[in-house]
Order: sequence, then structure tokens, then C-alpha cells
Amino acid sequence: MQTQVENTRARQRARRPDFLHTILIVTAFAIPVIATLCLYALINGSLDSLQAFGFGFLTSSKWIPNPPNGGPPILGALPAMYGSVVTTAIALLFAVPISLGIALFQSELAPRKLRLPSIFLVELLAAVPSVVYGLWGILFLVPFMSNYVDPGLLGSLGFLPIFQGETNGLGMLTAGVILAIMIIPYGAAVMREVVTAVPRAQREACIALGGTKWETMRMAVIPYASTGIIAAVVLAMGRAIGETMAVTMVIGNVARITPSLFVPAETIPSVIANEFTEVAGNGVYLAALFELALILFAIAFVMNLIGRLLITRLAFHGKVSRNV
Repeated sequence: MQTQVENTRARQRARRPDFLHTILIVTAFAIPVIATLCLYALINGSLDSLQAFGFGFLTSSKWIPNPPNGGPPILGALPAMYGSVVTTAIALLFAVPISLGIALFQSELAPRKLRLPSIFLVELLAAVPSVVYGLWGILFLVPFMSNYVDPGLLGSLGFLPIFQGETNGLGMLTAGVILAIMIIPYGAAVMREVVTAVPRAQREACIALGGTKWETMRMAVIPYASTGIIAAVVLAMGRAIGETMAVTMVIGNVARITPSLFVPAETIPSVIANEFTEVAGNGVYLAALFELALILFAIAFVMNLIGRLLITRLAFHGKVSRNV
């Protein structure tokens, strides 16, 4: 009799709606809905620009919102797209190896007493507001780049087009450096968790075969964690390409395309941040800024899609190799 009562109560509890389960379902559906609404708002706001400039908006390098002769605006997204891609590439070039080194140190090499303080300091950097990085960049990084780094690169590697031009500290190189500093904590945190999750047996097997600590990390830990490392790179890349204030304050904000990393340039977020308050009464100008935001949305989506494909491919090959 007692068993029947318990079974009845269990069936009644099973029929009751699970509040947490409902919340999770609503949240899961809310994410694509929000993304769709954002995309709709960007497309709707870009219609005037799409009709006025068409595909030429992506290939034009001119940005003249108020021509002196009073004609229609002449706007092109190519300089901003170029600046966004170059600064993000520079940031990843510096940040990825440093983040991986920090992750390996904290998970594999750091003494117990040093591990927690180092993790705290890295996570503290991630909490610093973007505008603080921008102020630090103006007051310290720009003079440092202008007086030491840029002249040194010009003197030693000036035969390369990317290290030519005026060295005033403002430019894509400085923006890339400050972006690298900003995304290092994000990449290091994710990579550290991934490396820590590598099974202990993976390390012990390499050590049993005579591998040193460095050989174990290089041959056993990093290949096993490669999928998570790629995911961390994608996360850092998305953080870098959408950064606004810090980049706006150190890049110079000039619409130009040049191979030199020393000269001032602009990125898509910097253009939107600088010029969104100047569009009153100019519908095409405002629509062009919306289209820039739409392009940024598309670039971030494509980069994340490529990263997801790489992760899937690496995970598949890793699973096959382990099964073999």
C-alpha cells in the first residue's frame, strides 16, 4: 500500500511543470530571438544606405558625409573594414601566444602559492573598463610607442611597407597592442580551464615514455586541448573586433587604407562611436552607420562560424585518432 502511494505521488510530481526546465527552455529560445531582432533592426536601419550606395559601399574608400558642394554624402566602408581586420589580426598575433603561455604556466608550472594570485591578477585585468584602457593608452602607450617602439621598428625594419611613415604613436599598431592587452585575460582564462581539463593519464603516459615537462606540454597537453584553445581564440577575436572606446582613443580616426601600421586609421566601431551624434537630419548618413554595424555583425558571425567549423573538425579528427 505504501509503495502504491509513493508511486502515485511520484507520478503526480512528474506531471507538474518543472519551473527550472521551463526557464531554461525560454532562455534557449530567447537567444536566437534577440539575435534575429538585432539583425532585423540593423537591416531596417540600413535600407536607405543599401539603396543609395549598393555594393559600392563595401568597395569605396571615401568617407565624405558632408561634401563641400552640398551634394549627397560619399560614403564607403572599406577603410573601416580594413582597420578592423588589421587591428584584430595584430591583437591576436600578440595575445594568442601570451595567453597560451599564461594558461600553461598557471595550470602546469606555477607553484601552489603563486597559482591563485596569478589567476586573480589575470581575471582582474578582464574587469578593467575599456575607457580606462583608453586613457592609459593615451597617457602612456601612445608616447611610449611614439618615442621608442615605432622609431625602433622604422630604423630596423623600415624597408618593409608596414613599418614606414610618420611615427606619432597613433595608428593601427598601437590599437592592436592595446587590443591584445585587453583580450589576453579572456583567452588565458578559457585556455587555462581547457588545459586543466586534460586528463592526468594523458600527462602520465608521456612522462612514462621519458618525456620532460616541456615535451609533455608540447606533445600531450596542447594537442589534446587544441579544440578548446581554438575556441578561446575565437572568443578573443570576437572581443577584439567589436572593441570601441579604447581603440577609438588611440587609433587616430582617419579614413584611409595604407600598409603602414604607424599612420592613423579607423575601425568600424570607432566610426560609429565618433559619428553617431552627427547624423541629425541626414537619413543616408545614419543609414550608413547602421550598415557599418550590419557589416560588423556579419564579420563577427563569419569569424565565429569559421571558428566553430575548425573546432568541429579538430574534435572529429581527435576522436578518430583516439579510437584508432
